[in-house]
Amino acid sequence: MSPDPQSPRPASTDPAALRAPLDVEHLRDALVAATGPAAFYRRLDVVEETGSTNADLLAVAGEGDAPRALLAEFQSGGRGRHSRRFEGTPNAQVIASVLVTLPGVDLADLGWLPLLAGIATVDTVRSVTGVPAELKWPNDVLVDGRKVAGILVEIAATAPVPAVVVGIGLNVSLAEDELPVPTATSLMLAGATDLDRTRLAQVLLTNLAERMRRWHDHDWDTAALADAYRERCSTVGQRVRAVLPGDTELHGVAVDIDEQGRIVVRPDRDGDPVAIAAGDITHLRPVG
Repeated sequence: MSPDPQSPRPASTDPAALRAPLDVEHLRDALVAATGPAAFYRRLDVVEETGSTNADLLAVAGEGDAPRALLAEFQSGGRGRHSRRFEGTPNAQVIASVLVTLPGVDLADLGWLPLLAGIATVDTVRSVTGVPAELKWPNDVLVDGRKVAGILVEIAATAPVPAVVVGIGLNVSLAEDELPVPTATSLMLAGATDLDRTRLAQVLLTNLAERMRRWHDHDWDTAALADAYRERCSTVGQRVRAVLPGDTELHGVAVDIDEQGRIVVRPDRDGDPVAIAAGDITHLRPVG
């Protein structure tokens, strides 16, 4: 009998297992061989090393097998937002990309996918490790203000059916001197109760599938997504600096996430709230 994706393998507390290889057979049994309502993924692969799991799936987007998951033990040419490069550490992260096709979704709603992936990632970290992760708009996952996971969504095709690759990188057992930047962290450094990467990958991919299914079953309900995102977003209520396209800046208080997934900022100076669809957001200390 295939494992129930909602009942992943027990927590691991063995220090020697922190950087054990991902258990690909367990992941396939739980996520590909599943039947009934649990069925979602048609294919799952794990590679030892690649330049970019997102790029690999973008290259095969027209070949079928979607939804399809690809995980890597090491990624040498990963990219974040604005094409920022980063390299991982072998067997110390969960690096996963998922190729999905979205028949019936409005192209205008594709911008919700990074936020949906952020919800799935936060829920995974909280449920598996006990670490109180939060979302920083639009798609950074933070612990105590430091980034533990990032998300990059790329469009593979818009016609005849939208096809999208969702990439997630989660720092699991990185030590302080292995972090890519001082503002990053890892689940180990945050005091996680479970650092089993196979368990984390299984729950993450299960949560992502469940969020996709829920979005679809409610006819691509963005209002429900907005509610779920607000509940997990630490940016709402914060003073922020927004660097907008054209390098203009806006300072104010983030007051909402609207039903298009935009962050709504009330300027420090008089003026109507501004809905921001794209830009770099920095959390600022409160005035006074």
